[in-house]
Amino acid sequence: MSSSALLRPAVLIVSDTAAADPSTDRAFPALRQTFAQDGAGKWAEPVVEIVRDDILEIQRVVRSWTDGESSSSTTTPGTGPVNLVVTTGGTGFARRDFTPEAISPLIHRHAPGIVHGMLAASFQVTPFAIMSRPVAGVRNKTIIVTLPGSPKGAKENLEAILKLLPHACLQAAGEDSRSAHAGGVKKLEKDAGVSGSTANTTTTTTTPAATNASSGHDHSHSHHHDHDHSHGHGHGHGHGGHAIPKAHTDPSNRPPQSNDMLLGTAARARSSPYPMLSVSDAVATIFENSPAPIVEVRDLSPDLTGYVVAEDIRAVEAVPAYSASIVDGYAVMVRDAKATSAAHRDAPSTKGVFPVASVSHAQASSMPPPLQPGQVARITTGAPVPANANAVVMVEDTVIASLTDDKTEEATVEILTDAVTAGENIREPGSDIKLDEVVVTKGTRISALGGEIGVLAAAGVRKVPVYRKPVVGIMSTGDEVTDVAYEGTLTGGMIRDSNRPSLLTLLRGWDLCERVVDLGVARDTPHHELEQKIRDGFRAHGVDIVVTTGGVSMGELDLLKPTVERSLGGQVHFGRVSMKPGKPTTFASVPFKLGSSGERDRRLVFGLPGNPASALVTANLFLLPCVQRMAGLSGKGLERVVVKVQGRVRCDAARTEYHRVVVGVAEGRDGGSLTLVAKSTGMQRSSRVGSLARANALLVLPQREGWIEDGGDCEALMMGMIHGI
Repeated sequence: MSSSALLRPAVLIVSDTAAADPSTDRAFPALRQTFAQDGAGKWAEPVVEIVRDDILEIQRVVRSWTDGESSSSTTTPGTGPVNLVVTTGGTGFARRDFTPEAISPLIHRHAPGIVHGMLAASFQVTPFAIMSRPVAGVRNKTIIVTLPGSPKGAKENLEAILKLLPHACLQAAGEDSRSAHAGGVKKLEKDAGVSGSTANTTTTTTTPAATNASSGHDHSHSHHHDHDHSHGHGHGHGHGGHAIPKAHTDPSNRPPQSNDMLLGTAARARSSPYPMLSVSDAVATIFENSPAPIVEVRDLSPDLTGYVVAEDIRAVEAVPAYSASIVDGYAVMVRDAKATSAAHRDAPSTKGVFPVASVSHAQASSMPPPLQPGQVARITTGAPVPANANAVVMVEDTVIASLTDDKTEEATVEILTDAVTAGENIREPGSDIKLDEVVVTKGTRISALGGEIGVLAAAGVRKVPVYRKPVVGIMSTGDEVTDVAYEGTLTGGMIRDSNRPSLLTLLRGWDLCERVVDLGVARDTPHHELEQKIRDGFRAHGVDIVVTTGGVSMGELDLLKPTVERSLGGQVHFGRVSMKPGKPTTFASVPFKLGSSGERDRRLVFGLPGNPASALVTANLFLLPCVQRMAGLSGKGLERVVVKVQGRVRCDAARTEYHRVVVGVAEGRDGGSLTLVAKSTGMQRSSRVGSLARANALLVLPQREGWIEDGGDCEALMMGMIHGI
């Protein structure tokens, strides 16, 4: 094996003592020697880091090794993220042994066979092996294994599995499964240098778990992709009742399968390999894997409505740019003892009759001539104040004394008061907006109310830096899905496509997307149509996010996950969420080549369930925060309010439920103050389209036994405007 093709190992020392004094560590030298002497020349020099017994520190380092840029595509040994991470320390029962708790949440696919092999080998050495709590599995394209902290124990555990790890690492990195197993189990054993009778691997090849791990079948070596593939389009073929479907067998009793679309129904997955994420963890995963907002400069226009300002914007011009009148009346010179001008210090009383020297209108053509002592100038609201004038008398405080010869204008006016003071009724330059003053701050979303556009225009701003809005494409999947424009009679299993028009409407209503593209319907047969339509969405339509509905559950034609992973070279970041409805919601990223430059980018895929209610709920919970973040907002999702529940609502002990409700304002039960009240839209089966009508909020029912009683408080997520109840 050439040096460029060597597998890349990394060793993480977890020890408070070694973190304080690295010279005390003895485990890394032992592991380094094991890789060199027993690794059959397949391993590069290990990289090493030392951290304290701290969950966040452990996770930070492991993520830095496993979540590299190239993890979204097939990783060649010697490039990209490391192929193998081994930790040593923190796997026992001591108060600060946290390594299993740190590693377990990071693992996407667990590898119990590796754990069993290490424990079986260690138990041959000492019964105290039962005191270890090892964890093993795959994160992205990297194998992770936790070893004991003692140098001897770490070395023995690594030796027990080391010869089998190259095959596992290559499979995790994207090696073709069928090619790798073409020679059968004997060839695999020969290549690894092991056999069922090899002394050093007896414990890993004779136990049931280890035998499956090296059997050479298509489902071996933790590379099986038994993904969550059922259609679940739902458009009418829901559960047939309100009872929640549940399997009556344990996953451990089901044979592992593949997600290879070419292998047919007999090989499809029977259970999902994806961990069940909480809603908050799923949103965090979306944020971690979404592109950062992109800044672009646009011309100031009403078309900027909905865009988020990307930096503080300063006034190019002062507002007003000149002294302006704020009333209709007459510009005058009034006495001002503090003035530097003698004419203002010695000005006579404003009360009396004065000739009208000029007229100043609010127009851009010219400025009025300077005012002389003893004169006044007629002026309109917003017009520039003549030079030397230092106040404006309201027209209400004057009367016409005489007219011009043609009787069309006043020749003289009488001012009826001498109470006018210097500066009265004058708007000074920059009094509204000063030159270079920040008029709109970074992160401000330009609203349809006109205020932000108005102030930018007034301040002379012509170019506005904003975050680019993403382009989102909406697609339904399934042979049974029929477009709403179809005029014929529905026959057989045909169903109207309600998801696509519903989601197109929803996203356009958010006003967060530059464009929302209708990508049509992808048929399940032939299999490549989904792949082609996703590619067309990225290439032909320039979308940043493809949103599909259906094809994410456990059926033989649930093609989204295998299409993303096998055909598009993408990565499924999660495939199940602990929520109701919407459990099979899927989020993935796909590598994307930017034109002829060869630069790599990534595009996102949201696989929403096919049932109408599930699609709408999950779009609001997962797609909305993502689009918000890409458009430059914080990504907080729907607004949260506390409501009073009208009627009893049952909670689910297994999952958090998002119950469709109508939220409105009603009088409190004491007949006094107003309060927000939530009323259920009825039966909540995920395929029930009727539950969506008028629903403007999602009631967040906590995961627990029991009920929210009538009149009880509950949190709700507002999808729309508040209704009357």
